[in-house]
Amino acid sequence: MKRHLISAGDLTKDDALLILDTAEELASVSERSIKKLPTLRGRTVVNLFFEDSTRTRISFEAAAKRLSADVINFSAKGSSVSKGESLKDTALTLEAMGADAVVIRHGSSGAPHRLANWVHGSVVNAGDGTHEHPTQALLDAFSMRRRLGALEGRRITIVGDVLHSRVARSNVLLLGTLGAEVTLVAPPTLLPVSVGTWPCEVSYDLDAVLPKSDVVMMLRVQKERMNAAYFPSEREYSRRYGLDRDRFAKMPDDAIVMHPGPMNRGMEIAAEVADSARSTIVEQVANGVTIRMAVLYLLLGGETA
Repeated sequence: MKRHLISAGDLTKDDALLILDTAEELASVSERSIKKLPTLRGRTVVNLFFEDSTRTRISFEAAAKRLSADVINFSAKGSSVSKGESLKDTALTLEAMGADAVVIRHGSSGAPHRLANWVHGSVVNAGDGTHEHPTQALLDAFSMRRRLGALEGRRITIVGDVLHSRVARSNVLLLGTLGAEVTLVAPPTLLPVSVGTWPCEVSYDLDAVLPKSDVVMMLRVQKERMNAAYFPSEREYSRRYGLDRDRFAKMPDDAIVMHPGPMNRGMEIAAEVADSARSTIVEQVANGVTIRMAVLYLLLGGETA
């Protein structure tokens, strides 16, 4: 693997499979009464979060601590950043503290890439603007693989607010690398202009795609990023692109439902679908810790588990 994990597109198929296989071996640690390995003892991991996050920040913190690393949680609120300190100065401060890895979430696309030029440690992108979120794509692939087996030739449908979704972009890149066939389904207003260059198909008709999908991943409608009328109303969006009981019934019997969270229940996904036995939503949260353990282990610890 390379020194940083900034984009899912940076991963070769061998890299991706190494992370997934390492996570499979580390998963057994989470089932022990004592969930600790000494692998990263003496290493320091800094969680540098400029955006609010619950799942991702706690997941990275748990992953680092289970590998016995020292963890420093840095929140932009109440720090020197809120007083106007630049990202570069923050990076130099972390460098002086001897950070071995910096996990960064930032509202600006490209911030992790810039940070990687300023620190000697490894940089892990935990979400930058509307650009990417590679560890989310890895945990999604891990969750799919545990339910369905190999992903080669599997048909994955990603539905919803692709325009604002860093999860969608990372998933398209990673799943394509792993040999899956990805279809994006969204209203035209919620697709990026560049989507034609992505390695995937595009459809505007969810009902036509569902019967031939092995996985249906619903994306959260990111109301906080919407400053324009991307669709007529929430009710209309839900009618056209929501996964309700009737649409769920159109999916193959062994197909699974995913959501990166947090969910808008009743809008993009019905509560009964989210809570069904074929939903992996709770598993995805648990798998997030395991996959982030694998990433930190491979970046800071060693080549094989």
